[in-house]
Amino acid sequence: MPEEIMPGVFRIKVTLPESPLKYLNSYVFKSDQRSLVVDTGLNRPECRQALEAGLAEIGVAPAGADYFITHLHADHFGLVGAMAGPESLVYFNQPDADILNSGLGWESVIEYSARNGFPADTLRPAIEKHPGKHFHSPRIPAMTILADGDEIAYGDYRLRALHTPGHTPGHLCLYDPAARLLVAGDHLLIDITPNIQCMSDDANPLGDYLASLEKTAALDVALVAPGHRRLWNDHRARIDELRAHHARRVEEAFEALRGGPLDAFQVAARMTWDIKCDSWEDFPLAQKWFAQAEALSHLRYLERRGEIDRLDEGGLTIFEIAA
Repeated sequence: MPEEIMPGVFRIKVTLPESPLKYLNSYVFKSDQRSLVVDTGLNRPECRQALEAGLAEIGVAPAGADYFITHLHADHFGLVGAMAGPESLVYFNQPDADILNSGLGWESVIEYSARNGFPADTLRPAIEKHPGKHFHSPRIPAMTILADGDEIAYGDYRLRALHTPGHTPGHLCLYDPAARLLVAGDHLLIDITPNIQCMSDDANPLGDYLASLEKTAALDVALVAPGHRRLWNDHRARIDELRAHHARRVEEAFEALRGGPLDAFQVAARMTWDIKCDSWEDFPLAQKWFAQAEALSHLRYLERRGEIDRLDEGGLTIFEIAA
């Protein structure tokens, strides 16, 4: 059942089967003209049924609405190709659009993960369990690209696009200064932490994310509407918690290297993760992949600060404490 979180703004919980995230928060800015739907869910029947039922209950026709997608991940982007009509505007960001249109796909993900130490015999099974491989949009609709600071208006709301890279290179939030509303996507989450993955030797996603936290901390916000879990009010308190969380993770990654050079998979195995498993060996394969990608983001951050070095040993990337 849709929940009106502000006048004319509704939250629809879109189930995410077999996911620890449980559901996606899709938001609808209802208007007498065209309404705006923020994020859609995985491209699977259960998600589509939940979103369509919620839209029907508030009187919004999917094909007659416009769509704003916060970032490229399948649990946000997956249904937009099926839901958007011929006249729908689909707002997106350029960096994530470039990734979707690059054609590199999952083979490049596999190659990069292997180069950073993920065991070859379990890598493909791990990727096969990734929801993004199976439930992304089969059709990429025409997109209207928004840059940082661009504004769109729906109903009584004037929404400003905020570029908040970190979770993905192009992640966008929406902010209405008058309503003091921040639609945060996966930039800010409560109770769980956004996954900050590194998938390129040139990227520094944790550095980007910490800068994005500084940016959103400066905003005047009364309500945070995140992509998952519950809504909350004090965004600065949560930002302080997220900063402290990543400071601990950075220290863990550094300490893992005190015994000598390691690859990112080995570092991930030595870090602390909030998962109900007795040991690293018991981790589900997909969770090991997420952990390796997050460990990489912290290693890259340390590398950019000059605290560790990155080396190539016969095609395997390893890290060691800088001399």
